[in-house]
Amino acid sequence: MKNGSMKTADVLLQIFIWVLLIGALFVFSIPFLYMITNSFEKFSYVLPYPPKLFPTRLNFAAYGHILQMDIFPTAVKNSLLNTSVAVLISIFISTLSAYGFARIKFPGRDFLFKIYLFTLMMPGFLNIIPQFLVLRGMRLPGFDNGLVGTRAGLILIYVATNVCGHTFFLRSFFRGLPRSLSESVLIDGGSHGDIFFKIMLPLSKPSIGTMAIFAFQGFWEEYFTAKVIVGANEKMITLPLLLQRLNGEHATRWEWVFAASLLALIPVIILFIVSQKKMVVGGLTQGSVKG
Repeated sequence: MKNGSMKTADVLLQIFIWVLLIGALFVFSIPFLYMITNSFEKFSYVLPYPPKLFPTRLNFAAYGHILQMDIFPTAVKNSLLNTSVAVLISIFISTLSAYGFARIKFPGRDFLFKIYLFTLMMPGFLNIIPQFLVLRGMRLPGFDNGLVGTRAGLILIYVATNVCGHTFFLRSFFRGLPRSLSESVLIDGGSHGDIFFKIMLPLSKPSIGTMAIFAFQGFWEEYFTAKVIVGANEKMITLPLLLQRLNGEHATRWEWVFAASLLALIPVIILFIVSQKKMVVGGLTQGSVKG
C-alpha cells in the first residue's frame, strides 16, 4: 500500500510539473505569438484592439519592405561581423584568464578576482561616458579621430566589458576539473601551456560553447553601447539600431517593427537549435584519471 501511494504521489507530482511547464510556455509564448500574428497585418500606425493572437491573413508585405531597405544588408553585415569577432576575442581572453585564476597561484590573485567581481556589479550605463572619452582619446595609426564611430571601438568595448563575466563563468568550470590531470602533466615536464591547450580546452568545449552562445545573443541584441559609440556613423549601423529607427517620432508602422524583429531573431534561434545537444556539461572527466 505504501509503495502504491508513493507511486501515485510521484505521478501526480509529474503531472503537476508538466501542467506548470506547459502553462509557463503558453504565457511566455503569448508576446511572441502576438508579434508573429501582427507582422502579417497592415496597420494605419495603430495596433488592433482587441489584440489578435492568431493571424487572419498571410501578407508578407512587411517582410518584403524590410528586406528591400537599402540599409538592411549593411545592418546585418555589421551585426554579424561585430558579434562574431567580439565572441571569438572574448572567449580567447576569458579562457586564458579563467585558467589563470583557477589553476595558477600568483600574488594578488584573490584581490584581483574580487575586482573582477566588483566590475560585474556596476551598471553598464554608468561606464559609457568614461568609455566614450577613452575611445575618443585613443589616437592609433589609421584612427586620427579616435575609435569613436568605428567597428574597432565597438568591439573593444564589447570585449572589455564582458571578459570579467565570462572569466567568472569559466573559472568555476576549470576549478571543478580534477587537479590530478594537470599535476600529471607537470610531473612529466609539461608546462601550463600544455595543460591549457591539451587538457583544459578539449574538456571545456561544452562549457565554452554554452558561454559562446549566450555571448553571441548578448552582443547580437546589444543596443545602448552601439547607439553611443557608432550611432552617428551610418555605415556602422546594426540591427538593433535599425529596429529603433523603425519607431517613428509621432507614429510607428508596427508590422514593420514586428517583421524586422522576427528577422533579427532568426540567427539566434538557428544557433540555439544547432547547439542545443552540445550545451551539456558533465561526465567529461570520467575515466580520465585512474583511481
